[in-house]
Amino acid sequence: MTDSHETCGCGEYRALSRRGFMSMAGAQVAAMSLPAWMPDVAYRESEDTSRDVIVSIFMRGGADGLTLVAPFADPLYYTGRPNIAVPRPDSSSPVRGVALDNFFMFPQAMLGMYPAYQAGDLAIVHATGQRFTNSRSHFEAERYMEAGKPNDYSLVTGWLARHLATSSPSRANAPLRALALGWGGTRLTLTGAPRTLPIPVPGSYNLVTPVGPQLDRMFAGAWAPARSAARDGIATVNLLKAIDFRGYRPANGATYSTTDFNQGMRSLAALIKADVGVEAAHLDIGGWDTHANQGSTSGQMHQLMTDFANGIGAFWADVVKAPTNYRVTLVAISEFGRNARENGSQGTDHGRGSVAFVLGTAIAGGRVLAQWPGLSQDVLEDGQDLKVTIDYRDILAEIVTQRLGNPNLSYILPGYTPVIRGITK
Repeated sequence: MTDSHETCGCGEYRALSRRGFMSMAGAQVAAMSLPAWMPDVAYRESEDTSRDVIVSIFMRGGADGLTLVAPFADPLYYTGRPNIAVPRPDSSSPVRGVALDNFFMFPQAMLGMYPAYQAGDLAIVHATGQRFTNSRSHFEAERYMEAGKPNDYSLVTGWLARHLATSSPSRANAPLRALALGWGGTRLTLTGAPRTLPIPVPGSYNLVTPVGPQLDRMFAGAWAPARSAARDGIATVNLLKAIDFRGYRPANGATYSTTDFNQGMRSLAALIKADVGVEAAHLDIGGWDTHANQGSTSGQMHQLMTDFANGIGAFWADVVKAPTNYRVTLVAISEFGRNARENGSQGTDHGRGSVAFVLGTAIAGGRVLAQWPGLSQDVLEDGQDLKVTIDYRDILAEIVTQRLGNPNLSYILPGYTPVIRGITK
């Protein structure tokens, strides 16, 4: 939920936040104005309730995968990070990491996700990200990742939007198929999706909405798409007003904290459990641009990881683990990682490879999927960054085909032939 333009430390966010907002708004207008942007696709013939609800989380700012899931068995991890490395699981430190296998560990701040990992519902993909390396700009990297294709500014819709646009609704009469939670508006991931709205705080809708003849008079003579969009918007507001977000009680003892991200996950849980036909949601969690005083066992990175892990862990216990008549798949990615070595300010600068998290009962979890490239300088990209050995689109492609039941990969991820990694069962 947090807007990374405000919370990240990089000057690019501060200097270019207006440009980023304007380009995002322009992309949304362009997507809405295209009269025939759809290619030939294979639609399902009827509504389908068998596919998963998809939750997309973007860790904006370039999340340091080498702290989120630290490679304790690579000795060069400690050589390059003498001040910010997570202590080994077999050390005597009271803040030592917790081993996930014989190579990777969670710092203690990430233990909110550990029960899901132990249950086999959480898979971690390391040394993942984008292979396109012409830019270390946050905004360009974010745009390429959310579009599902690098370096193509003619593509004004997001990968998840194109999935929704090429699949029939799970419920034909649902006014809302997807929502973007938080104050950042509709991010590119969902730009161009049908029946999709940005909803900062779902439980705070107190609008007086017109109905029946009043609604017909208000939009009499209006352009048909505008009239249809208005009706969907009003139906969505009425739907949200009918859900008791504030009185929602999580299942299985799950507890969400009061942070924006945790409250966003709580609202999403209430919405999914209301079973009103929502198929997709996107949330941001910013603040990952840790150029100085990064920390790993205390400080800003520790607090951010705690927020992130606890929110997802609570959502797992509350929604994913709970017996329901629907399934949920969650995927969390970041535009890039950080340098393998710490800088002089005990932080890390923009890098390349990071980690992705995939959660769900149909996920082949309880493992870290990695083709580890190593941290020696001769194998680091540009002599400084963890190489990307697994393209993030491999993960998305398998989720789209296996969990969302959509075969239109050439449209959803144009120009890319994915490698199936076995992330789903």
